[in-house]
Amino acid sequence: MKAAQFAYHRPGTVAEATQMLAEFGDEAKILAGGQSLVPMLAMRLTYFENLIDISRVDELKNIELRGDELIVAAGTPHAFVGMDDEVADSVPLLTLATPHIGHFQIRTRGTLGGAIAHGDPAAEYAAAALALDATIEATSQRGRRDIPAAEFFTGLWETSLAADEILTAVRFPVWGGRSGFAVEEFARRHGDFAIAGATVAVELDDDDRVARCGIGLLGLGSTPLRGSAAEEAVVGQNVGAVTAEEVGRLAIGGLTDIPSDLQGSADYRSRVGAAMVTRAWTAAIRQAQTSETEAIHA
Repeated sequence: MKAAQFAYHRPGTVAEATQMLAEFGDEAKILAGGQSLVPMLAMRLTYFENLIDISRVDELKNIELRGDELIVAAGTPHAFVGMDDEVADSVPLLTLATPHIGHFQIRTRGTLGGAIAHGDPAAEYAAAALALDATIEATSQRGRRDIPAAEFFTGLWETSLAADEILTAVRFPVWGGRSGFAVEEFARRHGDFAIAGATVAVELDDDDRVARCGIGLLGLGSTPLRGSAAEEAVVGQNVGAVTAEEVGRLAIGGLTDIPSDLQGSADYRSRVGAAMVTRAWTAAIRQAQTSETEAIHA
């Protein structure tokens, strides 16, 4: 199929793009990398009278470490995020998540901001943003506002962005100390959307207690989710008293709208999701426990 007819606009700045959004309102859609939107338009799953292409807005392509936050501009391609040394040093969960996103060609064109704004429940960067308590920057003619990742995803392919707002950047907290990170997901083939997956970030104190924990879940609801029950259960606990299997069970246990489709039943996804959390937790804990030793010998 081919997309229905639309008007194409290519602003050169964020200000121009927000002006267009204010003018066209609900009849407009932002086009970033186009790796999700274009196929949906081609299959006529969605339609907009105006497409505003921000792919050549240079101010939306940047990665900057500012204090205890890594700021990734929305138009930064996945491939740039995945190969950036500053990202790997300060927010390694993004580096780990990047290879799971589609194929190389998709990672070259797709953007971090576009992936998060699309709000797909199986999106790796969205799950990472949730696990790390990232902040989404939204810009309009009315100014800029900050949206906590926990409040950003509202439904299937829906977010709390207003019709006149552009996602311009995502701010990721930098976790220090004895921290570990891991991403695990299961898909039928490499590059497919995950049937279920997990992003895990964990920080240990000097006594091996869990000081901080974030668990993001993929493919287990109508939005990206957090494994809140598991997070609450492990914080303050000695890591030796916490089994990885229990973390996996708790992360999935409170979910009520796990999808059932041709890829698998809700029960199947639940079991796969628990297994992915278990694996990611194990890897993240191992990294957190070895990070101090590596620092001493560096």
